[in-house]
Amino acid sequence: MSSAAPTAPDAAPEQALRLADQVNRQPWAVRLLTAVRRRRGDLSVALLFVVLAGWLTHGLWPDPGGRTLALNPEDQALYEWFLAVDARALLGDFSLLTDRLNAPDGVNLMANTTVIALGVVCAPVTLLLGAPVTFALLAAANLAGTALAWYLLFHRTLGARRLAAALGGGLCGFGPGMVSQTNSHLHMTAQWLVPVIVWLVVRLMRASDPGPTGSGPMRPAAPDRRRMLSSAAGLAAAVIVQVFVGEEVLFLAAIALFAMAVSYAVMDRDLARRALPNFTAGLAVAAGLALLVLGYPLWFQFDGPQGVADGMFSPAYFSADLSSWWTVSPLSILGRDESARLTTGPAEYNTFLGWPLLLAAVASAIWTGRRRLVLACVVAGLVMVALSLGPEVVLGGTRTALPGPYALLAGLPVVDGALPMRFGLALLPIIATLLVLAVDRALGSTGRVRRFVPLAVIAALLPIFPTPLPTAGRPAVPEFITGGHWRQCVRPGGVLVPVPLPTPKEPWPMRWAAAADADFGLPEGFFIGPYGRGGTAAMGTFKQPTSALLADVARRGDQPAIGDEQRRQAARDVDFWGASCVALADGAPHAESLRATLEQLYGPSTRVADAWIWRV
Repeated sequence: MSSAAPTAPDAAPEQALRLADQVNRQPWAVRLLTAVRRRRGDLSVALLFVVLAGWLTHGLWPDPGGRTLALNPEDQALYEWFLAVDARALLGDFSLLTDRLNAPDGVNLMANTTVIALGVVCAPVTLLLGAPVTFALLAAANLAGTALAWYLLFHRTLGARRLAAALGGGLCGFGPGMVSQTNSHLHMTAQWLVPVIVWLVVRLMRASDPGPTGSGPMRPAAPDRRRMLSSAAGLAAAVIVQVFVGEEVLFLAAIALFAMAVSYAVMDRDLARRALPNFTAGLAVAAGLALLVLGYPLWFQFDGPQGVADGMFSPAYFSADLSSWWTVSPLSILGRDESARLTTGPAEYNTFLGWPLLLAAVASAIWTGRRRLVLACVVAGLVMVALSLGPEVVLGGTRTALPGPYALLAGLPVVDGALPMRFGLALLPIIATLLVLAVDRALGSTGRVRRFVPLAVIAALLPIFPTPLPTAGRPAVPEFITGGHWRQCVRPGGVLVPVPLPTPKEPWPMRWAAAADADFGLPEGFFIGPYGRGGTAAMGTFKQPTSALLADVARRGDQPAIGDEQRRQAARDVDFWGASCVALADGAPHAESLRATLEQLYGPSTRVADAWIWRV
């Protein structure tokens, strides 16, 4: 046979192979540029989210160590200490029971919102640049990352057009509750894994559905078990990571997803009958894999050393005011400061969506029709709104004596660890889904509706557009710490007693430890531990007599009478703490009175940098 040129059908594969070979031989920079061009729409949305997050948190820059979130500086000091302790995992020095606070008992990291996964991932930044820099980066990254993750879910999984998905993602990442929680609650704003969990649950459900009988050769009448297994494994991995980022977010997501799944199953009984056995088996596999990793940490959290099995926050106090739902957040451009009375503090504006957005959500649900997803969102949204009201409905600051649905769950394990008002955070992605469906439908239409619906949704979002978070300056950490002079009186890993000692209301000395990468321990401090009545959860611990005496001097400035008993007690207290150094830095409240008191307790002091020290 002659070697004739290949015919057109035979030549096509060869041409494709040559083209692929040419692409593979291109420099990596050219391939990267090609990928960027192909994804420029998604990258533009991501850049928009990053810029917005940076603008909202710009008050922390360019000096994160000298700036603080003015509305919740105490929690910022706490989280910077968490990040410093987490970063020690990179040095091989990490335990779920840390001895770097509350000496000598220590602190159970699982019982506190220590964002372990974030701290470990960001450990290089913390060790090189300091915990305040890591905190500032995470405050912005959590907002942008959450918005981007939801955008990708809406755009790729739901199939929504880019504008609709971007509006939905923006609401999920920058809604009132998210911006409010950015006031130092890193564990609540790190929600970028929630869309991944939702995607994996949807993927598992689709793989579990064998399809209707006789659906044809393109739809095999058997579940895709390989896809089921990979979805279950991925779901287990996402859940494991989320536990070490923020358990409360995972709990809220699980409640919302459960409400949606039940309502969807009721509306589509054929799907439930076909897929539920396989779907349940997939969830069981995911739960089993997750428990292999999480079993010990969860036991440690609830029953390990310094663990707590109950919640310490009152559900009645941390309930959402019903009128807050149609009120605009004080942190939004059209918000008013007097609206703050409807909640417990500036970090808990979880339900302040405003009546324009609620109206737009209702209109979107009605206009998009009787789609199962829409009805599931409506049911889940109503459930989360009802639970946010707590055990007793409050309206305009007045208790109505009307019991809320949360009363049915009060006291159940795990449930009492969640604040009822935070159930409102789940409304952001639920309402965002309704808006995405409405805008996407409009963009696929013709005539006036194509423009009217997107513009109406944007108009409803404008009142809650966030304003930059208020920040303020804060005192610099003493040069005694930043210059490493503390090593002159306490060995690394030892216990240093700052005066006055840190408390939940005034945790400022914990910044000393954070600045030293948690290389020394502190007595007492700001944390959750079993120091309530009967070993229940409490904030902080009992003050030792010497600590109480010094706190009183710092508060009032009066110099107390010191005798032999006080000196013996002071010696017993430093022995109890296992401390080797007491330090009083310049700038402490009533520093002269404190120094005089300490010299009567521990003898003459030594001046080191900008601090007075006593080697005990």
